[in-house]
Amino acid sequence: MTGSIVSAGPLSLTASTLRLPFRDPFRIARESDARATTTVVVEVVDAGHVPAPGAAGPVGLGEGFPDTYYGETEATVHAVLPLLLAAAVPHWETARDAALHLDVAGARAALDTASDALDAELSHNGAAKCAVDIALRDLAARLAGVPLHVLEGLSAEIPPTDFTVGIDEPGIVAERAARAAAFPFLKVKVGGRADLDTLERVRAVFPGVIRVDANTGWEPEAGAALVPELVRLGVELIEQPFPAHRLDQLAWLQERSELPIIADESAVTILDLDRLVGVVAGVNVKLAKCGGTGPARRMLSRARELGFRTFLGCMEETSVGIAGSAAVASLAEWVDLDGCLLLANDPFEGLVLGPDHRWILTDAPGLGVARRH
Repeated sequence: MTGSIVSAGPLSLTASTLRLPFRDPFRIARESDARATTTVVVEVVDAGHVPAPGAAGPVGLGEGFPDTYYGETEATVHAVLPLLLAAAVPHWETARDAALHLDVAGARAALDTASDALDAELSHNGAAKCAVDIALRDLAARLAGVPLHVLEGLSAEIPPTDFTVGIDEPGIVAERAARAAAFPFLKVKVGGRADLDTLERVRAVFPGVIRVDANTGWEPEAGAALVPELVRLGVELIEQPFPAHRLDQLAWLQERSELPIIADESAVTILDLDRLVGVVAGVNVKLAKCGGTGPARRMLSRARELGFRTFLGCMEETSVGIAGSAAVASLAEWVDLDGCLLLANDPFEGLVLGPDHRWILTDAPGLGVARRH
């Protein structure tokens, strides 16, 4: 684990890089490390607010998952955190004061302005912005004594999550699918050499709904030929079959597919939505792409306004990132928030998966998660 400490105004931020083994090898169509994941967790404290002499104030937790596909690494996250924290400070002070006066809407508005300031200060770098955004919102919600979804003005009623299995030999994928048979939905990573064989074997052992995610790994004609087979196997949707910039290919397949095509790598931030109208049926919003809980709330809301079906996804994150996502999950039709379930050991606790496979949003303030001791 590596770390760094950043200060700006009253805020002090500690960032730690965590390398966490997967429970099972996890591969996608793009090259990636199938053995472990690397993520950055931050803790933010406000020296300007101490509840009592000698007492420690609340700590805001955040997480940013750096993905080299989007040009980020743990090193870039650490490098830009000072710039982002400094940009957030003026708006944070407004949010803090509103939170302390239990003005939840005022705190939310100030934090949304802080998110805009991060975008104005620096392009891209969604994971780094995500870490700062979640941490400040967690801290504000803790100061106000409300859960994060209440700070965001949203419901605690959210859809159940699916469970994801990565690319591997068909028999191995089927064995993992069988272990996940209690989940109502299964997301199967495709784009390998044996997609149809894999899905046939999965269907034989998994009774629920199947979703497929190609992570840009298909070719157009081969993808189109697979669609009738996917329909036969009860597949619900197809996520990002072609490269992010090939909107023409995505539109071509959507015209020929009775299954909804969902843009993921093509839908990074809210600025991508307008150009996807008429191209795909839905978009996958992820906090680490768009910059945090607040940006995800606004992106999901805008997507719904534009008529998209909404998918809320995740990276291979700890419970910190998943809790930040769950706070806005009421805006999504489909939910894929299983990143912490893929880890051999999640270093955080407090987020509980209910028997119906919905994350339980409690009355605990903020994210409702803490480091394991």
